[in-house]
Amino acid sequence: MRELRRDPLTGHWVALAPDQTPNRSAVALAAQDPLLLRSPSSCPLCPGAEIHTPPEVYAHRPPVGPASQRDAPGWSLRVVPHRYPALGIEGDMGRRSEGFYDRMNGIGAHEVLVETPDHRRGLHDQSEPEVEQVLWALRHRILDLRRDSRFRHIVVSRAHGQQAGATLSHPHTELFALPVVPRPVRERVDSARRHHEERDRCLLCDIVDHETAAQRRLVYENSSFVVICPYASRTPFETWVVPRRHRPRFEESPSEEMPALASALRMALRRLWAALGGPCYRLVLHNAPFVDRLVDYVHFSIEIVPQVGPGCSVDQSGGLHINPTPPEEAARYLRQLRELPESLPQ
Repeated sequence: MRELRRDPLTGHWVALAPDQTPNRSAVALAAQDPLLLRSPSSCPLCPGAEIHTPPEVYAHRPPVGPASQRDAPGWSLRVVPHRYPALGIEGDMGRRSEGFYDRMNGIGAHEVLVETPDHRRGLHDQSEPEVEQVLWALRHRILDLRRDSRFRHIVVSRAHGQQAGATLSHPHTELFALPVVPRPVRERVDSARRHHEERDRCLLCDIVDHETAAQRRLVYENSSFVVICPYASRTPFETWVVPRRHRPRFEESPSEEMPALASALRMALRRLWAALGGPCYRLVLHNAPFVDRLVDYVHFSIEIVPQVGPGCSVDQSGGLHINPTPPEEAARYLRQLRELPESLPQ
């Protein structure tokens, strides 16, 4: 039975779904041959393996011909419910307490956006139109999922490589629609609210203005987006893609800005690939929750956090991030990569 439990010490919500993930337990994953996670012959997300996924909820296909049929080969992008979802779409929240513990039914949605039929072409290796296609699919699914009044926030997360938490190497992104706003999201919203109350300005708008003027941590910019290494980077080469204009929610961005976002995101990933030789990383869309009117002070961003070594994680003594590479140095190195090779490391 799926369930959400709240940690009374941290306030974080944890999804428990023991009967839904028999092959995803820590023991089972530790016993797997990692080569299986990279093999197209055993990949459930490759064309021809559609029978191994739940029925698709969205896809890009030719309008006519055999390839136009649902749940069959011929797609260029596909979104399916997760085969072993952390959260389930049926039922009500059923929130209840057990002494000082707080829990509710595991209501939500868990979807997988399969970005390409090519098992070996990561997001960094795709063309700008292909990256834009992924962004349009994300926009479509967020707009659809947020119509459910039970959902308060959607987490969009992409893991590349086992060190970042990926269990399949086929290029994909996961979406989690939640009945709660996670504590880290609330903390970001609270920081943005305080800044706005003090200065009557959006915090990320101020960061964009400062970084574009200073240039020290700026990696790339176009007409609508900037790519920066943030001032307090948690790991070496942490990178953010941020709209120049005030945009609270990604899915409400003007359609004319989508090509510029695809260009900025692709450029950020390709520079990281050229600099670090194909790093494991986690990519997260930071978006405004669906609750309240947050349009004045919340500003969306896409954050890419490479996993480049054991010394660049969270210090176990107290939750302090230790980063041996200053963001100014990382940004300077990424800026200098003017000519990117056509073929990048896999």
